[in-house]
Amino acid sequence: MLEAINLSKSYNDHQALADLNLSVKSGEVFCLLGANGAGKTTTINLFMGFIPATSGQAKINDLDVATQSGESKRYIAYIPENLMLYPNLTGLENLDYFCGLGGKRNSKEQLEELLTQSGLQESFIHKRVNSYSKGMRQKVGIALARARGAKALLLDEPTSGLDPKASNEFSGLLQEMKENGVATLMATHDLFRAKDTGTHIGIMREGELKHTVSANSVSLSELEELYLETMKLEKAILQ
Repeated sequence: MLEAINLSKSYNDHQALADLNLSVKSGEVFCLLGANGAGKTTTINLFMGFIPATSGQAKINDLDVATQSGESKRYIAYIPENLMLYPNLTGLENLDYFCGLGGKRNSKEQLEELLTQSGLQESFIHKRVNSYSKGMRQKVGIALARARGAKALLLDEPTSGLDPKASNEFSGLLQEMKENGVATLMATHDLFRAKDTGTHIGIMREGELKHTVSANSVSLSELEELYLETMKLEKAILQ
């Protein structure tokens, strides 16, 4: 569903991403770990078509993002670290508006059900988003992904700033999406959530994917050791 083929991005003399190769199938969650500047967000932005690749391809459902942007975006939903919603609209009104932009029309009852399925408390569905916590806003994003029938999710630090309860709830929603066959590519700093939610985990450093492991093949302590060892190598190179 998601595939990077020798995907690279350079800014003048700076290599932000170098020859990335990865694939995410339906029902898989690929978590990208790495320090700031490792290339995680660059990868997400390339799949979204926010920036052009210097070389290589980003493909969604076998469609080249660079040459088939409009068609490829029909299959995806994007949830950034801070989801931008209209603060003076309710959760339901935001969902209705963004669904309409995508050509989807739903009844009030259908929108309410989507928000409830995505974990938003019924008492907040008709309240303005300016009263929402970050976790509540992320649930509106999940509801939008459901409404769009998204086959792939692109997530950039979606649990950053969430308290443990909200982070756990978000992981539960991702598990549901995974069970429904959605492919997910998630950039995160959270080793625990990567291990708990992911099917595959990649560790990036200086624009390169240094390690890829199956989440089931390593313990949390082993993942932490591998991550820290990779970061030590980065520090040694910088020195």
